Amino acid sequence: MAVPHVHPHPHPEDHLTSSAMLQDIVIGLSDGLTVPFALAAGLSGAVQSSDLVITAGLAEVVAGSIAMGLGGYLAGRTEIEHYASELEREHREVQEVPETERAEVDELLAEMGLSAETRAAAVRELTANPEQWVHFMMKYELGLEKPDPKQAPKSAATISIAYAIGGLIPLSAYFVTDSPAQGLLWSAVVTLLCLLVFGYFKSRMTGQPPVWGALKMAGTGALAAAAAFFVARQLD
Repeated sequence: MAVPHVHPHPHPEDHLTSSAMLQDIVIGLSDGLTVPFALAAGLSGAVQSSDLVITAGLAEVVAGSIAMGLGGYLAGRTEIEHYASELEREHREVQEVPETERAEVDELLAEMGLSAETRAAAVRELTANPEQWVHFMMKYELGLEKPDPKQAPKSAATISIAYAIGGLIPLSAYFVTDSPAQGLLWSAVVTLLCLLVFGYFKSRMTGQPPVWGALKMAGTGALAAAAAFFVARQLD
């Protein structure tokens, strides 16, 4: 008699974590490429020293990476607190108004296309266990998945690092050129090329038209830098 093969360690599903990390990288890298680039362009139109552009740019990268990382952490904590609040409310409603909650379960199952007889059996099965009942309502009524408590610090670190990496790219040209004007020229070339590549692959991974995504990303960075440059030049 053949013994069925059993997988003691099923394949782990990391789709949610990977998706969250990808989203954090996109947020940090896109802002990191755009904001310091615009700042450096603005300073290039007002000062004559590359050292000033580098100093201000590095200060912005440090402050921006901290701020972006903190924002990612707070967003993750807010998601956890929101889920906990809704979970507590669902537990309370299941205890205090069970018939209303059963009717909501039946309505959700009807929207899924189940027959009345199947729904009646499913409602009895689902509501027999309060934990299972509440989990069903959280997922299908509210559309909420339990957030990973470790995701908030992961998001903070990922966004912060991605922002710093992105921010150093437009500043790198000023380290190897003699004047802000030359630095801006090479910074624009390098940064816009990176924005094109980044926008292309980001759009491909998210199912969007890649060429349009690349042009949109590069256009946004170019517009921000041009606006900062001309404002600084006018004020100067």
